[in-house]
Amino acid sequence: MANVILETRGLTKHYAGVHALEDANFILHEGEHVAVVGDNGAGKSTFVRQITAVEQRTSGTISFGGREVHFSGPLAAREAGIETVFQTLALADDLDVPSNLFLGREMFKFRLGPFSILDRKAMRARTMEALATTAVKIPNVDNPIRNMSGGQRQCVSIARTAAFASKLVIMDEPTAALGVQETAQVENIIRGLKERGIPMVLVSHNLRQVFDLVDRIVVFRRGRIVASLRKDETDGNDIVSYITGVKGASEGAYV
Repeated sequence: MANVILETRGLTKHYAGVHALEDANFILHEGEHVAVVGDNGAGKSTFVRQITAVEQRTSGTISFGGREVHFSGPLAAREAGIETVFQTLALADDLDVPSNLFLGREMFKFRLGPFSILDRKAMRARTMEALATTAVKIPNVDNPIRNMSGGQRQCVSIARTAAFASKLVIMDEPTAALGVQETAQVENIIRGLKERGIPMVLVSHNLRQVFDLVDRIVVFRRGRIVASLRKDETDGNDIVSYITGVKGASEGAYV
């Protein structure tokens, strides 16, 4: 069995009296791709926000790369090697594609406080390499993001994640608003990550996509993990039964 890259134990998040996430025990091994599925409000995005420190957990532990972590925020999680595509894309509308890809990790010709000069040529070259590697087609990378379609914006966000992926990629509904062609692009990026051995957590409502792309499926219902199933040992009807509550929590659901 491969080493564990991510593990949560008893991960819990309460918003006042609302228990959005309760006692989530989760394991992801090196090189493994795992889907997180469930109905709206099941706790999927809340789970991702705790791992990436967009929010601070109420209780429980998170271990990453074999040690317990308590990230102060998303930047700390990213610096540790977790790249994330959120449903809200976190793109700067007035900046072009290279500036967005390198947002927070800019390349400089030299650094001298307020007199620092960006190496725009190098960032543009690296951007073109990243887009070529991920097969994302942007007609003009010098255009501000605000002038691009929703699908192009999503693909820029995903290309940024794939280009800088180091230890773990998390994607939260990456194709929810995309057309058929753009969805196929994103799925090819995910396959490329698999080939590179980069582990991934994929939050998705699309069961066809889930069965095509991942090794294991974790089902959330009402803030709890109710099943963890190898994709070759289950089917869509089985997963839907856990999502809707026809089936209760399965034995061994947390490993």
